[in-house]
Amino acid sequence: MSEQTYDVLIIGAGPAGYVAAIRAAQLGMKTACIDDFIGKDGKPALGGTCLNIGCIPSKALLDSSKQFHNLTHGFEAHGISAKDAKIDVGTMVGRKDKIVKQFTGGITSLFKANKVTAISGFATLKANRVVSVKAADGKSTDYSATNIIIATGSSPIELPFAKFDGKHIVDNAGALDFSETPKRLGVIGAGVIGLELGSVWKRLGSEVTILEALPDFLSTADADIAKVAAREFKKQGLDIRLGAKLGKAEVGKNGVTLTYTDAKGEQTLEVDKLLVAVGRRAATKGLLGDNTGVKLDDRGRVEVDEHNWTGVEGIWAAGDCVRGPMLAHKGSEEGIAVAELIAGKAGHVNLDTIPWVIYTEPELAWVGQTEAQVKEAGIPYKTGSFPFAAIGRAVAMNETAGHVKIIAHAETDRILGVHMVGPVVSELIAEAVVTMEFKGSAEDLARIVHAHPTLSEAVHEAALSVDKRSIHKAN
Repeated sequence: MSEQTYDVLIIGAGPAGYVAAIRAAQLGMKTACIDDFIGKDGKPALGGTCLNIGCIPSKALLDSSKQFHNLTHGFEAHGISAKDAKIDVGTMVGRKDKIVKQFTGGITSLFKANKVTAISGFATLKANRVVSVKAADGKSTDYSATNIIIATGSSPIELPFAKFDGKHIVDNAGALDFSETPKRLGVIGAGVIGLELGSVWKRLGSEVTILEALPDFLSTADADIAKVAAREFKKQGLDIRLGAKLGKAEVGKNGVTLTYTDAKGEQTLEVDKLLVAVGRRAATKGLLGDNTGVKLDDRGRVEVDEHNWTGVEGIWAAGDCVRGPMLAHKGSEEGIAVAELIAGKAGHVNLDTIPWVIYTEPELAWVGQTEAQVKEAGIPYKTGSFPFAAIGRAVAMNETAGHVKIIAHAETDRILGVHMVGPVVSELIAEAVVTMEFKGSAEDLARIVHAHPTLSEAVHEAALSVDKRSIHKAN
């Protein structure tokens, strides 16, 4: 093989791409990974949106803002007081940047350890499994491979009447890098990004208003946990306006003036900064050259079968640029599955048991079907739930909002969905995923011994509640 030819060539170094590259290399294949992301220091940075401007930095800011909020609002109940507490936003953002650099540098080290070649530049797929890479200096180089994995990820959707300017109107990346806490922050979209970043700046003192075009709050989540979350966010001072459709955003001397319509008619709102978080789309613009045979659907996603194969010999795709939820962990598992399929092994991802998490306070997490989906499908079902307010560990932590809800088949008792809102449910949901992967029942969870006192006891009691035999609440 020449230097420009590989067994596996991956386009994209995000959670799907870099993980696929490492696994392919572990399986003995000559592997290269192409990515065009440039970090804040002006140098190529691996890890894609998730590590650089998504999952990891947002969690760093969420943690910093939570610490500050606890210091100013939550610690008094513990007998801890602090006067004139302040937060240095520059230091907070600097800490976030340091964490990002640590992890992107970690991927570089992993690539070296596994002998994965990192190539910086924008990749375009050409016919016959050739990829043309345009480097920052404008020079193009062609690479060929026996197998190509497309893992280009996704990018934020920009509204034509609220275009990103990086200063007044920003996407998720911009909202991670404010130099100071905005006095008034407007957010378009009450989804994961809007709620998480809205929470960050609200805790630090912003007056946060979230405009959501849909009439229902968190319609993708189970209605019971969405209702609890909405109530808690309202207590925190997040102003979430449903059925509010933005029509115009005008930047002026005093910030951004928003014009939107709701049930009462046309409304206006003035904010200092505007975060547009209305969703993401597959990053496939400029990806495909002529005669590749690879097809995009009407949403710009790469068309693949259940094995992430495009239908073209040797060309696969994974992560946000294909069907299914745009979640980092889903992309990573698809990347591993594809690498293993290329190596002749059995690779598979069960899209029905992928957990969702929103890292607000309280956290939300779920896996499987909602009660509305089960009801619509005509499946006989039963439910059980248990509140964190009756869990000793939650009370000791002073974090009692929320509950665990389990949906099981009425005849087989097999778990169809688990939905949680409360403290650290991002960790508790794993137990539900494992149970569902093993085709487990509510009875299985009910008979497993859970340590006391722990938050996980809420899962245990919810499972008991499915058959109306919960111990610590009235059935």
